[in-house]
Amino acid sequence: MTAEITSHEELRALLGAPMPRAAAKERTVLHERDRQWLAASPFCLVATAGADGSCDVSPKGDPAGFALVLDDRTIAIPERPGNRRADGYRNILDNPHVGLIFLIPGRTDTLRINGRAKLVRDAPYFDDMLVQGHRPVLAVEVAVEQIFYHCAKAFLRSELWQPETWQPDALPSRARLVKEVETPSESLADLERYYGPAYAEKLYRG
Repeated sequence: MTAEITSHEELRALLGAPMPRAAAKERTVLHERDRQWLAASPFCLVATAGADGSCDVSPKGDPAGFALVLDDRTIAIPERPGNRRADGYRNILDNPHVGLIFLIPGRTDTLRINGRAKLVRDAPYFDDMLVQGHRPVLAVEVAVEQIFYHCAKAFLRSELWQPETWQPDALPSRARLVKEVETPSESLADLERYYGPAYAEKLYRG
């Protein structure tokens, strides 16, 4: 029989109280170390929720330092050409609250930023986000409401950065997955060409 947790009190009784260090680590202003972390991070996850509560988590990546610090309480994340679904961006238009996790390859701790986002179609700082001569399609400006570092336990348990645990061939190639799961009407040969070497060559051209 499944034993569901249905109240905050029940959850707290099960997990216990957070350590004082964990409870007090939240901040609202970027520290110099936060700036350095953002300058070294090439990848983040952006979590959003729509007006109806439906959720989305989208990966964002670029050369390290892609998330631009605008001031002590504001950062901007560029958008590059993609699949145009815009799930997270449609959520932001309805509900501006976002959660971000910034990773540095090889590091087992992460930087978390929660705040309110808005979409910007152009701004002078877009020129500072050039990659391979291309400006971003848009930017997500995030007003920081909460910032803190997250401990390493999840990465240590998963052995995420341990190459000897990696199994990239445990599943078929991206082309084969698309053929089997998403668009079976397309030929495998066409999909392999699309996801072949040319795929990486047009990351900033769309």
